Amino acid sequence: MTIDKNSEAQYFIAIVPPEPVHSEALQLKHYFREQYNSKASLNSPPHITLHMPFRWRKDREQGLVASLKQFAATKSQFEIRLTGFSSFEPRVIFIDVARSEALDELQKQLKRFCRIELNLFNADYKDLGFNPHITLAFRDLKKPQFYKAWEEFRTKSFEATFRVSSIALLKHDGKVWEILKVLPLAN
Repeated sequence: MTIDKNSEAQYFIAIVPPEPVHSEALQLKHYFREQYNSKASLNSPPHITLHMPFRWRKDREQGLVASLKQFAATKSQFEIRLTGFSSFEPRVIFIDVARSEALDELQKQLKRFCRIELNLFNADYKDLGFNPHITLAFRDLKKPQFYKAWEEFRTKSFEATFRVSSIALLKHDGKVWEILKVLPLAN
């Protein structure tokens, strides 16, 4: 049986930072659009990807939400620390996330849950493993602009800490990614 592509949508799972970090990151995304002509990152809210985009049948969306809500409710809240800027040369500039056992464990457990319970196998980008970050500029950042921007940002500081009290399921509406459901973590 073939599935009609129109009956599917794209989703991904992420941590969306709360205010004021959310607004600060969004402001930086706008800066990259204005100064470096890179606007692709504005197609999604600031976030840390926990599971890469995947296709899912729209008629099974409620089940997906229910499964992820159940998963999230069993996980503890924790702190995340953002520490400056970094890059994936020659296209991506991002806010760096300090590695933590709690964050790594959440992503590892989510990846396992998605594989076993949801039959999803693409948790990581090109099997490169988990590298938490908040993208500011990517895909449409041209190489010459990347090097100018990286020269500006490589020594800049950015420090913030926030409590992760939920994860989010995002859905692509055909143009941009929007938060479909916020899934609270246990207290």
